[in-house]
Amino acid sequence: MQKKKHAQTSFLLAALAGLLFGYDTGVISGALLFIKREFVVSPLLEGVIVAAVLLGCLIGVSVGMPLAQRFGRRATLFLSAVVFIVGTIACTFALDIAWLIAARLILGLAIGISSMCAPVYLAELAPAGVRGRLVTLFQLCITLGILTAYLVDLLLAPHWRGMFFVGVVPAMILLIGILPSPESPRWLLSKGREDKAWEVLLRVRSTKKEAKRELVDIKESLAHQQGGLGTLLKTHLRVALAIGVLLAFFQQVTGINAVIYFAPSIFKAAGFGSDLGALLATVGVGVINVLATIAALYAIDRLGRRYLLLLGLSGMIVTLSALAVGFWIGQGGFLAPLTVASVLMYIMFFAIGLGPGFWLLAAEIFPLEVRSLGMGLATLANWGSNLVVSLTFPMLLHSLGGAGVFSLYAFFSVIAWVFIKGYVPETKGKTLEEIEAYWLGFNRQTKL
Repeated sequence: MQKKKHAQTSFLLAALAGLLFGYDTGVISGALLFIKREFVVSPLLEGVIVAAVLLGCLIGVSVGMPLAQRFGRRATLFLSAVVFIVGTIACTFALDIAWLIAARLILGLAIGISSMCAPVYLAELAPAGVRGRLVTLFQLCITLGILTAYLVDLLLAPHWRGMFFVGVVPAMILLIGILPSPESPRWLLSKGREDKAWEVLLRVRSTKKEAKRELVDIKESLAHQQGGLGTLLKTHLRVALAIGVLLAFFQQVTGINAVIYFAPSIFKAAGFGSDLGALLATVGVGVINVLATIAALYAIDRLGRRYLLLLGLSGMIVTLSALAVGFWIGQGGFLAPLTVASVLMYIMFFAIGLGPGFWLLAAEIFPLEVRSLGMGLATLANWGSNLVVSLTFPMLLHSLGGAGVFSLYAFFSVIAWVFIKGYVPETKGKTLEEIEAYWLGFNRQTKL
């Protein structure tokens, strides 16, 4: 029972980084309404305030990769908690826009570091049979963080400084709680600390026999591993790298952030005449996002990662196409509620597929010696794609219109479905060492 409690606490703390991720990316949506009342904010500066977090994320991932490999997953998560606190306090007490932009950049550093490190930590600590569920817990906490941000914005309006300051609470919990948590046994073995790795495995596995078997498997895995980018570019790992990077790319270019951004406008066109009504409807989007992710949490180790990715993308293709048709014909009549329903269903299908699927597969498909690097490159691709989509969405909307934009996102969803169908293996129920052995002997006929 004590072992189980140790493991559960560690999993929850690592997943808490996801809540901070979601909260600090979502809180700005409501805070900006009132920041603009206190400071003079041009449309360009408004975009910079939002984009500063994305730039910080790109830097944070680049910094987090070598830190996680050299100092460990737990130490890197501790650092991210410190940076979260510094960035949150800096946002709370910002005296001008330049200060606020710098503070948002610091928050982005923390999000980038934690988004790279937390899924890896969860994957390396979790038993194979529930790894999907536990890494998906990270995605669930992201959605909970976004929903919490929406609710805090609603409750604390117009006090935008208070909206930011609430983020200190989960950051402090992560900072204090991660200290007694165990380090990844796989990272410890990669650094030659076998005694400590054995101690951790005894704490987080149900039986001594299970811990011993896993220790032997990890040691055998490490015996033929090499680190560095050259290893990732070897023939047997090129496909793994392509899967990680392309899933990151597809998670963004299929339109999730653009749909969430455009949701209030869609809801107002559908009959939500007031800003409050649109804001409440947006909270509804957050609720559906959470509920669908909870469903994925329970299904991903039963139905499999690949199955949910294909199912989710199939639904996204249909709902994005419905949105495109709705904007092409024009709002009004029965098309308005149909468009709203399409947005909500799109969010649901994303939350059971690409939402958790990318973070999970990117955390488990790379061998131990290059796991931080591989996850870092995939996360870098994710935030880079996020930045591009965020910057291009207004221009695409202006030039192509709503029908054109959502048709483009539907097209990318089709490409993603074809790629996953042809190249992404099913990793359900496999140990990290079994997945690694698959890549070592990889050919197109090999099956996991």
